[in-house]
Amino acid sequence: MSQELYTGMEKTPGRATLKALGLTDNELNKPLIAVISSRSDIVPGHIHLDDIEDAVKAGIYAGGGTPVTLPMPSVAGGIAAGGAGLKYALPSRELIADSVETMLVAHGFDGVVFVPNTDCAIAGMLMGAARVNIPSIFVVGGPMESGINKAGKKIGLSALYEGVGKVKRGAMSLDELTQAEDVACPSAGSGNGMFAANPLGCALEALGMALPYSGTAPALGGERIRIAKNSGLCICELVRNADTPKMILNKRALTNALRLDMALGGCSDTVLHITAVAAEFNIPITLDYIQSISDSTPVLAALQPYSDYDMADFHRAGGVQAVLHELAKKNLIDGSLRTVAGQSLATTYEHAHVTDENVIHKIDSPISPVGGITVLKGSLAELGALVKRMGKTKTIAGKAKCFDRESEAVEAIYSGRVKKGDVVVIRYEGPKGGPGMREMLTTAAAIVGMGLENDVPIVTDGRISGATRGTVIGHVSPEAADGGKIALVKDGDAIKIDIATGKINLDVPAKELQARQKKLRPKDPNAIGWLLRYQNLVTTAPEGAVLKKKF
Repeated sequence: MSQELYTGMEKTPGRATLKALGLTDNELNKPLIAVISSRSDIVPGHIHLDDIEDAVKAGIYAGGGTPVTLPMPSVAGGIAAGGAGLKYALPSRELIADSVETMLVAHGFDGVVFVPNTDCAIAGMLMGAARVNIPSIFVVGGPMESGINKAGKKIGLSALYEGVGKVKRGAMSLDELTQAEDVACPSAGSGNGMFAANPLGCALEALGMALPYSGTAPALGGERIRIAKNSGLCICELVRNADTPKMILNKRALTNALRLDMALGGCSDTVLHITAVAAEFNIPITLDYIQSISDSTPVLAALQPYSDYDMADFHRAGGVQAVLHELAKKNLIDGSLRTVAGQSLATTYEHAHVTDENVIHKIDSPISPVGGITVLKGSLAELGALVKRMGKTKTIAGKAKCFDRESEAVEAIYSGRVKKGDVVVIRYEGPKGGPGMREMLTTAAAIVGMGLENDVPIVTDGRISGATRGTVIGHVSPEAADGGKIALVKDGDAIKIDIATGKINLDVPAKELQARQKKLRPKDPNAIGWLLRYQNLVTTAPEGAVLKKKF
């Protein structure tokens, strides 16, 4: 592509523009490789990405290419959680995909190395890669180490969200919370557990779009720099061979990624993003298909928030490659697929082994015989909803306590108005209703902090955070803004949730629901800026919450 844009007498002005950057004729005669990075000073997962960019560029130069760095936005979910800023997180995925398409096509790049470190940035870049379809490879920024509190125990950011509730109910002192605040996030990186960014980073390995151990090597250290340099070398080889994402990513590759995610305990954001990426490739991925993958995949590793094991433990135990090797023993992974490493997926994991069976279980002794996500359907979620089912099999019945915004629910929980036997219903937080489909991490953490983790489930058309514990049913569709049944629920209505059979129902007579439906006037979120455009173009959560392709 670059030679078409910059070669010949007629292209003299374009070459002159590039020479203003200091590029030489020698550099302009080589493949022009974009290094698209989310580096910023506001996201701890991204503050160190300049070091990774430099290593990638070194690899590109060594491989015979010319690198050019391009910036890309990314929202810090940990900062924005619970506030209006989080409305921009999921929509930023579409903004990133559009920006990738714009920058790569407009400037005629021959290949691209993506350097993200949040789930929405990873997904948005994958979507952009699908549209442009030039040789591409990913190098994520990697996970941070755990913090260590005064008791010598590992902690991360999720402990602070839960700590607020513990202080309010007297289970933790303010001094203890403050001390935890100072040590919970000790370095750069994308969090210390399976908190959305890390599951997507791991999924890239299973997709074949990143080199082995890219998803788990610590953010800071020589191993990540080596991976970055090797990725720079690889992109030059991919360009020479004209290997594009559409040669690597297909339904079998997406299935590998989903199966890995289920084996790691299940992340609802991975489901949402893989569905969105599939839509860019025109590959049908339904909730029923996802359920079939979960039902046939054992859980082999349960990291934070499910246990005290963190990403560093997972990496030392063998990481993604060891899990893929175990899954392949039962023919649960298609190892024949090609990867950006220039090898089949099976070749990348064939020498990987579990080195700590406490962290990664062998396939014959799984933590659970079925994967970490269950799709729920019923009168309250006719198109479907998701729940992380790890350790949750009992039927839950309770009385609805309804809120039209997360902030209202959090205030009620902290004030003691939410009690055992309640089902917290949070609506108008879906893709349209938010708009933006915020994660309900603050609410879920408040319930845990107030000691109600085993007694009060959440039902929402918003998202489920990867750091969430307790019973949270998210992605309820149709959402309230689309007139879904969740908009009709009233305080005191009976709700029944049966995770074992995949059912979620509102126990209200049909005639009463019909009467409520006639009176329903969905709330307008009064979106402004480009969120207003997003609100009017976004599709449902089961469709990946992508933007409509036809108008």
